[in-house]
Formats: sequence, C-alpha cells, structure tokens
Amino acid sequence: MLYKSIAVFFRRNIGFAKLAIVSNLEYRLNFIVDAIVQPCLTTGIEILLWYAVFQGSGATQINGFTQEYYLSYAMWAAFFARISTSWMYEMRMIAEVDSGTINGLLTRPISFYEYYFSQLMGYKFITTVFSLLVPLVATMVFFLPTQFERIPLALLLCAYYLVLVHTISFIISCFAFYFNKIHAITAAKNMLLWVLSGELFPLDLIPYGYRQIVEMLPFASGVYTPVAYITGRVGIDAIYRGFASVTVSILVLSIFASWIWKKGLRVYSGTGA
Repeated sequence: MLYKSIAVFFRRNIGFAKLAIVSNLEYRLNFIVDAIVQPCLTTGIEILLWYAVFQGSGATQINGFTQEYYLSYAMWAAFFARISTSWMYEMRMIAEVDSGTINGLLTRPISFYEYYFSQLMGYKFITTVFSLLVPLVATMVFFLPTQFERIPLALLLCAYYLVLVHTISFIISCFAFYFNKIHAITAAKNMLLWVLSGELFPLDLIPYGYRQIVEMLPFASGVYTPVAYITGRVGIDAIYRGFASVTVSILVLSIFASWIWKKGLRVYSGTGA
C-alpha cells in the first residue's frame, strides 16, 4: 500500500514537471530568449562591469583574487542566479489566490505547494540543460578558472536550495489570502536575495564580521557558495554548511508555511473563477 502511494506521488509530480517542460518548449522563441539570450546578455554585462573595475582601479588583485577569478565568478554567478529564482511561478501562485482560480486546485487530490513545486523543478531542469552551455563554453574559450568536476555537487546544492525558495514563494502567495496586490513583496524579496545570495558581488568582499553572518544564512547557497566552490574560492566544507543551513531553514519555514496556509484557508471566501 505504501509502495503504491509513493509510486502515485512520483508519477503525479513527474507529470506536472513534464507539463512545465512541454508548455515552455511550446513557445520556442520565448524559450530561446529565456534560456540562452538572457543569460548571455546578463553574463556579458557582469563581465564588462568587473573588467571596468579592474581597469579603472589599476589593481591586479582584489581581496586576493585576480581579474580572471572575478570574470569566472561573474560568468557562473549569472548562470546560478538564473536557475535559483522562482519569481515567475511565485507570481502565478499569487494570481491563483488573488483571482480565485485556486478553487480548482483545492478540489483535487493534490496540494497547491506540490503542484507548483513540480512545475518549477521541471522548468528549471530544461532551462538548466540549455543555459549551462553558456558558462561552460565561455570558461573554456577564455580559459577562466573553473573546476569542472565540482559542477555536479554545486548543481545539487542549488537544486536543494530551490526547495527553500519555493517555500518562501508559497508563504508570500499565502499573504494574498489577506491582502490585495502583494507583488511589491516579491520585488522586495528579489532585491534582498540579489545581495544576500552573492549575485550582485562575491560575498567575500563584505567586511569579515558581516561576511560571516551573511555566509551562515541559507541564501548564500543559491549563488555564492556553489559559484565559489566551482571557481576554487571555497572548499567542500562550505557546501556541507550550505546543505545544513538550507535544511534548517526549510524545516522552520515549512512549519510557518503550513500554519499560514491553514489560517489563510479559514478566511478565504472562495469567490472567483
């Protein structure tokens, strides 16, 4: 009986993941821009910024790392930042609650969290497969510092981090039970993660005392920790700390998410589509 339940669970979620893959590949131009063109533009801008920093300062090293290390960091940070966010599905979840179309999901034998998480992972899988080609080719062509054998573990940490990201998105979408037009919360959250994850700049540029605090937060596991691991800035101990930090955060936020979801359903009027 348990085996059948587990088999049904995985079959159902794989189906949702395939749905996300098919729906994204359906619009080929949009997918190419999303998975290839946008990462290329973002990477190019990041590289130009760091190149300008070194040329303008006249320095050969910043915080002990050469220009090549920062260019490699910028290359991989753009990639990991792209796959460690979920604002698109977060907006859809908010719209479901706000418009009342969530009614259709509430009557089915699936959870709101599960439905969108499976689609998120399917979407991230297909975009990662194509987007990964950009930093791989660029680092090999320009001989930028990259330890390729470390990429699988870095990707695994990022995939695990997506569970945390989706849980945060789920909590934010639950606020739509109480308030109208909460998209500003998504924008504020994205800007905060832009800094705390290490997307804007490597976290080791933060003064030491503050850096320790920021690196202990789970958000570094989205960009800084996997990128620093790939580029040789940190060792595998940082990856282990990342898994531990994300695990604790998921457990804590899951409790809060369950509470706010149940409380939100009590005040939900159920009127809408």
